[in-house]
Amino acid sequence: MLRLALVAVLTTLTSPAAAQITGTLPPANAAAGPLTGVPVPATPALRREVSVASDLVRIGDLIDNAGASARIPIFRAPDPGQTGTVSAAAVVAAVRAHGFTVVETAGISEVAVTHLSRRIPVKDIEARIANAFAGQSGLGEAKNLTVTLERDARPVNLDPSLTGDLQVTRQYYDPRSGRFDVTFEIAGGAPSARHAQLRYAGTVVETTETVLLGRPLNRGEVVKASDVTIERRPKAEVAADAVSATGGAVGLAARRPLRGGEALRASDLMKPEFVQRNESVTLVFESPGLLLTLRGKALESGAEGDTINVLNIQSKRTVQGTVSAPGQVTIAMQRPRLTAEADTSPASQPAGDPSR
Repeated sequence: MLRLALVAVLTTLTSPAAAQITGTLPPANAAAGPLTGVPVPATPALRREVSVASDLVRIGDLIDNAGASARIPIFRAPDPGQTGTVSAAAVVAAVRAHGFTVVETAGISEVAVTHLSRRIPVKDIEARIANAFAGQSGLGEAKNLTVTLERDARPVNLDPSLTGDLQVTRQYYDPRSGRFDVTFEIAGGAPSARHAQLRYAGTVVETTETVLLGRPLNRGEVVKASDVTIERRPKAEVAADAVSATGGAVGLAARRPLRGGEALRASDLMKPEFVQRNESVTLVFESPGLLLTLRGKALESGAEGDTINVLNIQSKRTVQGTVSAPGQVTIAMQRPRLTAEADTSPASQPAGDPSR
């Protein structure tokens, strides 16, 4: 706990009598004097806990019923956002010079004094720095910038009178190293109020979301939702064809063996192969009104929708078909074209035709 520094008070008057510390709190409302009818002033009473908004602690902050002396400063407040204590005896000694001969303490041995503050969290400072550098020197949007402050960054507690926004007064950024240096100024509510400056240094890096593989995959193994996670990585370290959303990976198959923790690229993935080379498949011949199935042997691998060569085991001929399901290749047969025959019936011959 922080000790409150006593503000020296100079006086040319004769020192008053020692202040009396009583043990009970008198009624809040003063009673009228029995002879004169003039209200008796309420007894000054010590407070157990107080909060102040300035750098000074005044008599009225510590003592109830302080009267005209309430605005007199007697202690220096702790730093903004901090709480300090002062003993009851020190308070009584400090107010004695200002005519307080009786102070009701009600058994309080010390007073806790909190200096109110405007608290700025570290994340707010980092966000303000990201906004300051967004769109500059090749950097992208603020939401994609990761700010790392030097040393052990902590929240800032400012005097509550400093109500202005963090305004950039100076900034520097090195694109090669990613290092920055920035100075903010915070103004008070009134034009004549004091200002505060905050200076920070560190690094700012543009990041992007990328899909990471959670376990190793063999070639042809299909990626499941439980196999992938999203992580932000420096944009400079991510390939141009990196997969940025799980939807771009789940349901596809590994084109090559992949390691766990690897950032997935579009070139690492392919549609799952429904047919493997040299695998026995079902050949389906389709045409309107006709469906014929035969056994065949795939001469190459293929995913759904791929056109591959298949050996018709019965005829020993190679045919081309489309992979339509696991282990199935479909061959669409064209409908036979019908040629119109000439009508040679007598009714169709004109009268007097020499061909009759």
